[in-house]
Amino acid sequence: MLPYEKEIGQVLEEYNVKVEQGLSTSQLEEQIVKYGKNVLKEKKKSSMWIRFLEQFKDVMILILLVAAAVSFVIALNGHDRKEFIEPILILLIVILNAVIGVVQENKAQNALEALKNLSAPHARVLRNGGEELVEASELVPGDIILFEAGDFVPADARLIESASLKSDESALTGESLPVEKDAKIKMTKEVPLGDRKNMIYSGCSITYGRGKAIVVNTGMNSEMGKIAGLLNEEESLATPLQIKLSRLGKYLGIMALIICAIIFIIGLLSGMSVLELFMTSVSLAVSAIPEGLPAIVTVVLSLGVERMVKRNAIIKRLPAVETLGSASIICSDKTGTLTQNKMTVKMAYHNGSVVPEEITQDNSEEITQLLKYATLCCDGSIIINGTEIGQIGDPTETSILVAAYLNGIIKEELAKEYERVAEIPFDSERKLMSVIVRDGEEYLVIVKGGFDVITQCCNEVDFSQCENIVESFSKEALRVLAVAYKRLQIFPQEITSEELECNLNFMGIVGMIDPPREEAKQAVALCKEAGIRPIMITGDHVMTASAIARQLGILNEKEEAITGSELEHMTEEELQHRVRNISVYARVSPEDKIRIVKAWKSQGEVVAMTGDGVNDAPALKAADIGCAMGITGTDVAKGAADMTLTDDNFATIVEAVREGRGIYDNIRKTVAFLLGTNIGEVITVFFAMLFFKTSPLLSMHLLWINLVTDSFPAIALGMEPVDKNIMRKHPRRRDESIFAEGLGTKIALQGIMFGVLSIFAFYYGCRFQVSDQTIDSGRTMAFAVLGLSQIVHSFNMRSDRSLFEIGVFSNKTLNMACGISFILMCFILFVPPVTYAFGLVSLSTFQYIVIILLSSIPLIVLEGSKKMTEED
Repeated sequence: MLPYEKEIGQVLEEYNVKVEQGLSTSQLEEQIVKYGKNVLKEKKKSSMWIRFLEQFKDVMILILLVAAAVSFVIALNGHDRKEFIEPILILLIVILNAVIGVVQENKAQNALEALKNLSAPHARVLRNGGEELVEASELVPGDIILFEAGDFVPADARLIESASLKSDESALTGESLPVEKDAKIKMTKEVPLGDRKNMIYSGCSITYGRGKAIVVNTGMNSEMGKIAGLLNEEESLATPLQIKLSRLGKYLGIMALIICAIIFIIGLLSGMSVLELFMTSVSLAVSAIPEGLPAIVTVVLSLGVERMVKRNAIIKRLPAVETLGSASIICSDKTGTLTQNKMTVKMAYHNGSVVPEEITQDNSEEITQLLKYATLCCDGSIIINGTEIGQIGDPTETSILVAAYLNGIIKEELAKEYERVAEIPFDSERKLMSVIVRDGEEYLVIVKGGFDVITQCCNEVDFSQCENIVESFSKEALRVLAVAYKRLQIFPQEITSEELECNLNFMGIVGMIDPPREEAKQAVALCKEAGIRPIMITGDHVMTASAIARQLGILNEKEEAITGSELEHMTEEELQHRVRNISVYARVSPEDKIRIVKAWKSQGEVVAMTGDGVNDAPALKAADIGCAMGITGTDVAKGAADMTLTDDNFATIVEAVREGRGIYDNIRKTVAFLLGTNIGEVITVFFAMLFFKTSPLLSMHLLWINLVTDSFPAIALGMEPVDKNIMRKHPRRRDESIFAEGLGTKIALQGIMFGVLSIFAFYYGCRFQVSDQTIDSGRTMAFAVLGLSQIVHSFNMRSDRSLFEIGVFSNKTLNMACGISFILMCFILFVPPVTYAFGLVSLSTFQYIVIILLSSIPLIVLEGSKKMTEED
């Protein structure tokens, strides 16, 4: 018999587990040994050797290898051993480049694996008689799991208890509508997967209600495990920016091939050997294309994402990092994000009283009774540990439980006296939660929810008195929750909202406050300085929301605060017309968030949206950047979001935007540095061939500079600390080119500067040689100046501000990278066998001084340019 065919008692007996206790530690260890972890088998990853070979797939690298092979064959037929040096060195350089590529890929892969572990789903489970929160991968058959609306189902499980339970099984069955679930249903024969009403399945989500179940299948034994291949598709690391850069590489390739053809023709007319021209042309083509750039971009993005994790932001998709830098609107929930999420009941009012009471440890009998009824209608729980009170569940509910506890009311003891026999869970459309508890021979219906909704369900209410109380609470930024009840002699035939939530007796109001986070106030101010508009969206009363928004600086005098009902009566055109004047949306449903997102996007803004509920998922997907709450957020919301805030803090969103801007800024620096140096190499060879009818640099020189000397500083530039002034800039436009703000012109000018310096060095070396090695002397100087000037230039690329302002050696990674590149250059220039192998020669002291002076010019020119810009 399959689990859904068995009585729940049989299933519990099979795993030797009690509903109230769950598995013991010894049972858990046995089950782990027997069944293993609750994970799906992933596709076998490529070995290090395969990934190394994949580095040679690039067309230009393949052409280079062919060139090396041709050179090697010619050397075999020659008489000079020196002819073997060039193909061997080319091969070594290409291999070194492949090694660097594998290392870069490993860094990116490790960063993404770390993120997968951080964002792994969790499950609430009963073990050793207590409730625990564990990673879903640690579940075993026999575990008792608890779940509610918004949770992902962590394993296949047989229901033990269910309350208005519905599950979205579309990922498994293709059925678009949620399936109603009932623990009490008995099935005596085999039925299709979609009709097993007493089972829930791994990978699906709970859309409504709550329940308790026993795990029966995990990992590859689950229904989802049977189709695990569908879930094991590898994530693509290609981001929009990388696609653009790849396209740029193709354009540069075409341009390089045209230049190579021109050089080849000029060389032939000048009498140069075909082999030399072939090697120079091929190496020039490779040097013109920054083939390492996409890999470097991935590493920069991944390392930046790792930094974000340390600041409590988990980025699920790399493209979100690029988008973050463009964020111009942040639509944020209030509770827990802008506030401390430490709700505390401050005031309470009992129907018929003259004035409300402040909550203390000794309240009146009426207020104590109000707290008692409110407690019976709560799902949360509190844990007392000495003087500390831990809270599990919704903060609104736990604040009531804490207030009741201060008045001697303990939920667990109360629940034994008043057994809960039915319930209708809270949902955002009704804005109510209802329970039925047994009170002696009678049944007591208790309803709690929004004041304006509950009063419509009550028989007799002094509306004017209550509305005055609510208004006074709201002016003090207190969140208002109303409680009502009725008594029944007979248990109702149907547990529906229409049956229970009517003809109620109004009991009273509780007012609670969730104070603003101090860091949120600073973050709002930083947002405005950065040209980012913060918008508050909340389910709270409009006066409460407005009060908090004013304290934080979100709502100013000329801006509006509106309610969901006002929003509902607006047409799309009206909303688009007014959206820039509205800073606070109160009493809105999650569906309203989509309208707000679309209205801002229609204005050309890049929108970040926070959410935590199941119904928030569409809004999170509609936003440019969906931000799920890591603490209060449901698994469904986290699944739909691009980013998860592990501390549910608004300041973390702002910090993530800051990091996103910094990462994008660093990528621009890397792109500018590599393209500038590559253009310099192309100009050097092209114009030297035009004027001197010979190449100032051999193919191995170009390859060394492009694949070795430049790579280390380029990666280090991507790790530059975020500029302290980056949040003073306005967000970049959605369609802004990476070469915006004159960066393309700067790259071209810098490339020309490198070309001029290198050609001059070649001319000087040939004209004032120390021996009869005219061409070798010129090439040595050109090689040294081109390589060293680019190392020096990497310091220029760190910032638009002066090096002396940001600190010449403040980027330790760049210092190390440039140190390595400098040592490698010196190794070639000053170690005789290596110098000879590279076709270079020793120079005079004065020539080395000239090299140092020429290599320093980029630093002098750009520092002077920055100074002039600052003065302007």
